[in-house]
Amino acid sequence: MSHTGKAIEARGFDGNVEEIAGLKTQFDVFRFMKRVTEHYACRTFMVLNLPSATSLELSSNTVITNWPAELMSHFDREGLMQTSPVLRRLRHSTLPFTFDLETLGPERGGPVVRGIFGRFGVVRGAYFPVHDMSGTRGAVSFAGDAPPFTRQQMMEMMYISIHVFERLAEIRNLDVRATDMLTDREIDCLNWTAAGKTSAEIADILGLSEHTVNHYLNRAAKKLDTVNRTQAVAKALRIGLIK
Repeated sequence: MSHTGKAIEARGFDGNVEEIAGLKTQFDVFRFMKRVTEHYACRTFMVLNLPSATSLELSSNTVITNWPAELMSHFDREGLMQTSPVLRRLRHSTLPFTFDLETLGPERGGPVVRGIFGRFGVVRGAYFPVHDMSGTRGAVSFAGDAPPFTRQQMMEMMYISIHVFERLAEIRNLDVRATDMLTDREIDCLNWTAAGKTSAEIADILGLSEHTVNHYLNRAAKKLDTVNRTQAVAKALRIGLIK
């Protein structure tokens, strides 16, 4: 384990950075990030792909987050993407930085921004610029109303952010490969299962035997790295394989 990883354990973090490599799904990463957020006395976290200069909505660039839906809606509705000093800085720098909305002046929309974020106890935090193996740029943020992070905490959180963004990219790539491997029949069976049909009913609909339907569903579950058809359907829905 790296020196930084040891530092995290020494400070009482109930999971080490090496755990990230074993996370299988976005939901696993989400739960891990919630633990990290709580450990550093934060309220929110966000993992996002760096929005282009013409992008209008933060929600469409977010990978995972525990931001309240109302906060995200307010942010997008007020068009804060276009004026955000945070996003502007992320586009021009690869260094981590902190922010404090209480010091944001009126020329940058301070009162409006503080009003929106203050309701949710999100007034200060940090952003950590990251990138994955393909060069895609992004950022990880942690925020709340606790005192500013120490230098040691910033180092730990940067290390976590790098590994989390990389792991999410690996999970997406695995999902894409699984999608490419599934046959049309396997996808058909997943679709009908999602619609609440039994194997016998799917067999009648598709003109197959019940045994064949079960075979397709079991094979789909294996390709999607899930243990049963219920989990296979849930993952297929999550990655957009079925609707």
